[in-house]
Amino acid sequence: MSAALLVWPGAIAIGVSLGLLGSGGSILTVPVLVYLLGQDEKVAIAGSLAIVGTIALVGSLPYLRRRLVDGRAVMLFGFPGMIGTYSGAWLAGYVSGVLQLAVFAVVMLVAAWFMLRPPRLEGRETEAPRAAVSIAGDGLAVGVITGLVGVGGGFLIVPALVLLGGLPMHRAVATSLVIIALKSYTGFWKYLDVLSEQNLELDWSAVGLVTALGIGGSFIGNLLANRLHQDRLRRIFGVFLLVMGAYILAKSAPGALGF
Repeated sequence: MSAALLVWPGAIAIGVSLGLLGSGGSILTVPVLVYLLGQDEKVAIAGSLAIVGTIALVGSLPYLRRRLVDGRAVMLFGFPGMIGTYSGAWLAGYVSGVLQLAVFAVVMLVAAWFMLRPPRLEGRETEAPRAAVSIAGDGLAVGVITGLVGVGGGFLIVPALVLLGGLPMHRAVATSLVIIALKSYTGFWKYLDVLSEQNLELDWSAVGLVTALGIGGSFIGNLLANRLHQDRLRRIFGVFLLVMGAYILAKSAPGALGF
């Protein structure tokens, strides 16, 4: 099967990942655009933010109808995250695309470790909520990292909401989608400046195709999420991050180190 034909199942998998796990869309989108369509790393990163932001926004609608989105977490984590994402996207203009992919992979592996070896979560919902300043600080820090590597950040947001915010996995997934949309559009806006400064242009036809297929996949993932236990969902997420992180690091590390 040619690389171009693999874009179709890859795009659907992006949506399934977002609908099922509340994350992972950019983890798939960047490789699809870079390795299957041959796009420049920074063009792929910018396109990924537009694609994932739109898919996440549409995918969040069923969760919003079921009132699974935690409004407090969106406000306290999401809005500072938008500031951090904008700052990280600005910083990305000063580092190479290959280095961004390498950092992206390392962060994925760290997130995988935390999701596969989490602390006990029983009873976390009954504990006092974390201080607003602490949650906002988490959001700002995650925003800077995700803006730098140019992804929606769900693979960092979901662990943060579960392990730091004390949300159950399904509520974390639902809340993550709204936060991803807010942060992705913020980062995309700044990346337009980055592309302009480097004389690069988006492939809007590719963005439209992958977005449309991903939206369909997100509804499939949403249906699957309702049939999986939270612990199993968390483990699937952790293994997924581990495999993809190792692959991208193997592909990008030699170039980032100048080999």
